[in-house]
Amino acid sequence: MRDAYHDSLDSITDELVSMSRLVATMMHRASVALMEADRERAEAVIESDVEIDSINQEVELAATELIALQQPVATDLRMVLAAMRISTTLERMGDLAQHVAKTARMRYPDSAVPANVAPQFTEMAQVADRMGAKMAEVLGSKDVELAREIEADDDRMDALHRQVLDILLSQEPGPVTQAVDVTLLNRYYERYADHVVSVARRVIYLVIGERSQL
Repeated sequence: MRDAYHDSLDSITDELVSMSRLVATMMHRASVALMEADRERAEAVIESDVEIDSINQEVELAATELIALQQPVATDLRMVLAAMRISTTLERMGDLAQHVAKTARMRYPDSAVPANVAPQFTEMAQVADRMGAKMAEVLGSKDVELAREIEADDDRMDALHRQVLDILLSQEPGPVTQAVDVTLLNRYYERYADHVVSVARRVIYLVIGERSQL
């Protein structure tokens, strides 16, 4: 029974790693669709969100069955509950990638990102890619030091987020729809990074049993 239990835990971890890689790919493709006004790529991202939702449901079901049938305690229970919360966080990250893609699709054939903030969004996309890759590796390896590195990436995303807001406030207002798009997109990337930090903190908690102050 214990072997079957640990096999189930390993399976859940594998699902989370797969889910995190898919989410990272979604955000990368959504960013490309956004910056290049690529409607087909945006459509593909939107459609792939169904797979994220499906994996999330599978993880929740597997974790619930483990709790009901095995009644884990202490560290084991912490692992199962953390897996459920991480899965929910990843699902929300998929939603954010989908929002970026929907914005790109909505403004096609024009770009939703005006030239005055294009450099910031280009770098935000790069930071999101870097954070997404580290997140997937952390979930698979439980590498605490790598998890802690995510803090610096999040700081950079926050700085870019503030830069975009400063530009919006300091320059002559453009079309209302454009300002709304930029404001929302800015928020999507910032929230995506926050979710990566949340995942990293949960992994650190699992490994060392202490709340991280990432």
